[in-house]
Amino acid sequence: MEESSQGSFVTTVNEDYESICWGCGLNLVLPSYAPVFKCGWCGAITNHNPVRPETRSFGLRRIRDRCFVVILAVFMLFVICGGIWAAYPVVFSISLACGILHSVTAVSLAISTLTTFMVVAFKCAGKPIDIVYGTHPGVGNGALNNYTFCHTCSKPKSPRTHHCRTCGMCVLDMDHHCPFIGNCVGAGNHKNFVAFLISAIISTSYASVMCVYSLIHILPPLENGAAYASSHASNSVSILRGVKSIVLAYLSNAVFISVRGLVLLYLFVASVSVAIGLSVLLWQQLSYIYEGKTYLNHLSSQGSEEDGEKSFGNLLTFFGCPLLIERHLPTIRNLRKRHKT
Repeated sequence: MEESSQGSFVTTVNEDYESICWGCGLNLVLPSYAPVFKCGWCGAITNHNPVRPETRSFGLRRIRDRCFVVILAVFMLFVICGGIWAAYPVVFSISLACGILHSVTAVSLAISTLTTFMVVAFKCAGKPIDIVYGTHPGVGNGALNNYTFCHTCSKPKSPRTHHCRTCGMCVLDMDHHCPFIGNCVGAGNHKNFVAFLISAIISTSYASVMCVYSLIHILPPLENGAAYASSHASNSVSILRGVKSIVLAYLSNAVFISVRGLVLLYLFVASVSVAIGLSVLLWQQLSYIYEGKTYLNHLSSQGSEEDGEKSFGNLLTFFGCPLLIERHLPTIRNLRKRHKT
């Protein structure tokens, strides 16, 4: 205690703060109170002020997800059944072999899409690995490095594990929660989710092509649009006028389209829209896998200098390809080093 020039007293107090690590159970002496600290022995991170997820609307979110699953399943069944019903007169009018080939292709794609959808919707997204914690003899040095504790599940949570408030559980390597499948996408079903996207894109692309082919044969014949387009196709302006006349001719004859034609027209618009949306999502998923990240890891690493190893080997490992192929694929990091030298 020292006396200042103004007659007041300045007191310096060094007070240590004791806390217990949830990972190894050791008593830690901290220089000051810290709501978040890391154990020097096991590496576990303790947070005295955790953000607890909201659980009030948990039941409503689960009901919402199940409704989305039912709606999506009904939509896929409508596209499958409606497409086969609307297109079979056209394909079977060409030849019996063409009709059988179309039927086999449509049924195979439908079974593949529905199967992968059911698997990704009802398969466990990824259960965290059970690990010993809480006792010093059982927890080794650095055994829980960067682990946190989930107060909702009352279990340790690895750095790549996230708690989903909709599913009410921790998910290993969680990518995101998809309401349309009513489930999270994680280590347990991420591969099935990508397979579902690929199967759905192929199915919708095939459906859109067959809808266009069937519409050409079902729509009423044009009166003069095609003739005008063929006789005035000398330059680009005339070609545009010909296309415009054909479109106007189809629109003028739209009132004569049968129910089968309306179903095909709707299926074409729906299939193209879904194929475009799923293609963007598939490209995003493959990009994150290529970077060795998930969607949540990508969000958490924004603004930081963390950069995963971008490699085609990540894609091969994800899809379970042999390691022999992976060894012959150079990584982006090696290419950058070669470029710099």
